[in-house]
Amino acid sequence: MSENWSINELMSAGWTEHDLAWEACCEQMAAALADGDHAAAANASANALRLAREHFVAGDPRLATSIANQAMCVSGQKADAGKQLLDEAISAWKGTHMWIEKMQAPRVARSSLFHMRMEQKHRGAYEDNWRVKWRDIAETTRSRLAGLDPSTPPQIEAAREVLSRWKRERPAMLNDTRKLLAASYLLMPGLQAN
Repeated sequence: MSENWSINELMSAGWTEHDLAWEACCEQMAAALADGDHAAAANASANALRLAREHFVAGDPRLATSIANQAMCVSGQKADAGKQLLDEAISAWKGTHMWIEKMQAPRVARSSLFHMRMEQKHRGAYEDNWRVKWRDIAETTRSRLAGLDPSTPPQIEAAREVLSRWKRERPAMLNDTRKLLAASYLLMPGLQAN
């Protein structure tokens, strides 16, 4: 499913063209890996990492994922570089706590006026519930990352699953939750360390 957002829509949501370009680079990387084209995957991964380093703040989980994906793309050819990048990615994911605490809870359409009023009346509790979900997503991603073996590149079937899940579950709204989910879902899995 292709997305077309105007500059005004991006700005209204607090997004930039770089946010969408990063997602596109990660999707290109996953598609290239799914096709067995490691050179194209490495190029797309390098582009995503460049965007993340230039345009995302420290602590942004998308930067951490970009570093991890680059580690997985270079791990087959340059084991030492892959290990060093993976260590950097693990450290970067550990530093996402403050970014997650500053996330804005989405305002979503409700099935009734009653639910909308309840959300407005209890906004603090609503935001707290979202923070629990966000922390769980981040912790699950940190655990997955810590279990990766940097000596083996991502596998074709795993890349297909990543791309399929992202296309299926990608939020339709441009918000902070989508940024976190992109960082989690678009993290390329490699073979798990034993």
